[in-house]
Amino acid sequence: MRDAIDQVEAAMIAVRRRQTRRTLAREAGAADDTVQQVLDTIEEAEQAGRSLGVTALAAALGVDQPRASKLAAGAVAAGFVRREAEQHDGRRSRLMLTEMGRERLAAVHRHRRSRFAAAMDGWTPAERAEFARLLTRFVAGL
Repeated sequence: MRDAIDQVEAAMIAVRRRQTRRTLAREAGAADDTVQQVLDTIEEAEQAGRSLGVTALAAALGVDQPRASKLAAGAVAAGFVRREAEQHDGRRSRLMLTEMGRERLAAVHRHRRSRFAAAMDGWTPAERAEFARLLTRFVAGL
């Protein structure tokens, strides 16, 4: 019999395989999973009230700056992101979502949420709330 930690590890491996950004983005019709990573990261920074340049993008994605620059360029070329000069230093730019980028994110969010809702089909509202509370607490502890 596996203990709780073993069960959590196995579940997290299964989640990683089934619910990667790549898989969910592809299922939602996103053309390129690396572009989706950029969009998710910019959105997360915006929600936290921060702007994001290439250096911060690199740190958030765990890649080097040249790779982050290439990823940002791909998102710009796809029309999902634009570069905007920083007010305090015109030599630097921040990455901003375009309307098309926001629409792509909304579509991917709808798809992800429908997948998650389907996985919790038959759960009571209390079970969903408890799962959300515990999962959020777990992720915060990582």
